[in-house]
Amino acid sequence: MNKLLFKKLIAQTSDNPISLEISHANGVFLHTTDGKKFLDFISGIAVSSLGHNHPKVIEALHEQIDKHLHVMVYGEFVQKPQIEFAELLLRQLPSKLEQIYLVNSGTEANEGALKLAKKYTERSKFVAFNNSYHGDTHGSLSVTGRDVYRDPYLPLLPDIHFGDFNSLEALKLIDDKTAAVIMEPIQGEGGIIPAKKEWLEAIQEKCSEVGALLIYDEIQSGFGRTGNLFAFQYYDVTPDILCIAKAMGGGMPIGGFISSKEIFQAFKYNPPLNHVTTFGGHPVSCAAAHANLKEILGGDYLQRAEHIEAKVKEKLNGKGIVEVRGIGAMLGLELVSKELTEKVVTKCFEEGILLGWTLHSNTLIRLAPPLIISDQELDHVLDTILSAIKLFVD
Repeated sequence: MNKLLFKKLIAQTSDNPISLEISHANGVFLHTTDGKKFLDFISGIAVSSLGHNHPKVIEALHEQIDKHLHVMVYGEFVQKPQIEFAELLLRQLPSKLEQIYLVNSGTEANEGALKLAKKYTERSKFVAFNNSYHGDTHGSLSVTGRDVYRDPYLPLLPDIHFGDFNSLEALKLIDDKTAAVIMEPIQGEGGIIPAKKEWLEAIQEKCSEVGALLIYDEIQSGFGRTGNLFAFQYYDVTPDILCIAKAMGGGMPIGGFISSKEIFQAFKYNPPLNHVTTFGGHPVSCAAAHANLKEILGGDYLQRAEHIEAKVKEKLNGKGIVEVRGIGAMLGLELVSKELTEKVVTKCFEEGILLGWTLHSNTLIRLAPPLIISDQELDHVLDTILSAIKLFVD
């Protein structure tokens, strides 16, 4: 009955949603109402990096709920959960990333960053990259480099120019009319494609030369998934604006974009309050984010991400596998065909393992396990994947 009501009452975005009816979740497992359990190897799409219902996050939620929920729109009242989270987070970042604007999601973070870049530079041109993904709202979609998703909604924002990821030719697009370059340091939905360090350095240098801002979308790659708190720290190339969300709240909805005080001044004048949000920085989400970040920083999760990468890349090889690529626990397994990929994902699902495809590649399986996964659980998943590939290839 609930599945029928789900399809009747909840707007659908595909003809074949997974439709698992969840009763509860904990650790790396999702439990369904019919008594089955699934090992979540995609972390709710890079959200549940500490697993589901982490006790430290749940404790923080209960503590804040007993105090207050929403009290005022963003930025007007002093709220302790916002300050505690921001203080801890910003201490981990380079000095020019010194203030955060809190929102509700990743696409909102990117929207805010685009507006901030336009307001600060007084320019309107953006440079983005083919096969990128930045969200589905109009501004974020405008800088997403995939025509199949853009075309149904044209016209979008004007003056958006796309270059090839990791190509030096893209530098020619960046000029003194450019407000900002927006990019993922590791393309997620585009196929788990890491940037080359020397290319990121060249992009940063060109932006500095022409007065354009550099925006990093780290919505998928943030909060420990790459073996660093953020991927830009792996590359040692710092953006002017950093966009974050997904794993930020330990399962609660929250996002943000981070920049300098100087750049954020642009939101205060002509007119005042020219970028606002009602629920951004919700105190319950901020309390969860603070607990989540404390746990990440206090544990061995960054080393765990590196361990996961080494184990996956060592074990997943052989017939049917093109490559395993990515950094830390943000990995992609590319297989030889769409048909094999679909069969492997389906077989693993039947065995109680939840894998996922990316939006842009039908031969790539997303591997984004919770960082709390044990070696035994990790080995079980990798063995099941290999068995499924062997079943359909041999």
